[in-house]
Amino acid sequence: MNNQRPLILVSNDDGITAKGISELVKFLRPLGEIVVMAPDTPRSGSACALTVNAPIHYQLLRKDVGVTVYKCSGTPMDCVKLALETVLERTPDLVVGGINHGDNSAVNVHYSGTMGVVIEGCLKGIPSIGFSLCSHEPGADFSAAGPYIRNIVSKVLEKGLPPLTCLNVNFPDTKDLKGIRICEQSKGIWKNEWENFAHRGDCHYYWLTGEFEDTDTDNERNDHWALANGYVAITPTTVDVTAYPLIKELKTWF
Repeated sequence: MNNQRPLILVSNDDGITAKGISELVKFLRPLGEIVVMAPDTPRSGSACALTVNAPIHYQLLRKDVGVTVYKCSGTPMDCVKLALETVLERTPDLVVGGINHGDNSAVNVHYSGTMGVVIEGCLKGIPSIGFSLCSHEPGADFSAAGPYIRNIVSKVLEKGLPPLTCLNVNFPDTKDLKGIRICEQSKGIWKNEWENFAHRGDCHYYWLTGEFEDTDTDNERNDHWALANGYVAITPTTVDVTAYPLIKELKTWF
C-alpha cells in the first residue's frame, strides 16, 4: 500500500517572485508535497521555448515541511524538464502551472509560458493543469479561485486525465464566481500587435501590444463567453495537433 502524499510540481511564467505562484502553493499545500521550480525572472509569452544556446542553472531558495522551492535561469518548459530529471526523486502525480497574471483562454494557449509548463508535463505522461486569472495586476486578488483550484486538483489527482490531454483553467477577475463551465476554445485573432515607439537611423523599435478580436462571440460553449459571464472556464486541451478529419482527403491528393 502506497501511503505517500501526492507529489505536485509547480512552475509559472511570471517568475518566482510573482504573487500568483505564491497563492497557488498556498492553495495546494493541503493536497500534497509541493516542489516549485520557476523562472528567476518573468518569461511571459515564452510558450514552449527551450534554452538551447546557453547553460542554465537552478538554486534552492527554501525547504519547508511539505514545500521545496527553487528558482531557475531557464524558461518555464526548461524548469519542468530540469526538475523532472535532476530534482525530483520520483515522477510527480501532477504538474501545475500558474496562477498566471492574465488570461490564457482562446488562442493565448499557444503563446502562454504557463501552458508551456502544462504541455511539458502532459508530454511526459503526467496529469497537468494550468491556472490563470484575467488580471495583469501584480497584486491581483486570487482568493476566490482558491476553493475551485483545490476542487479541480483533487478531482484530477483522483481520476487522472487521458493521455496527451491537459486542462486549461481560467478565472474571471471577480469575487462572485458563478461556478464552473466546461468549455471549448474560443476562436479569434490578435490584431494591431506592434507599436512603433522610436527609430534611430535605419533602426526601428517596437513594443508588442495588440487587441484580441473574438470571432466567436455568440457561442455560449466557449471559454471567452464563460469568463465574460462570471464562470470559471475549464478547457480540456490536447497536445496531439494532428488534423484527423483532413487525413482521408489528403490521401486523395497524393
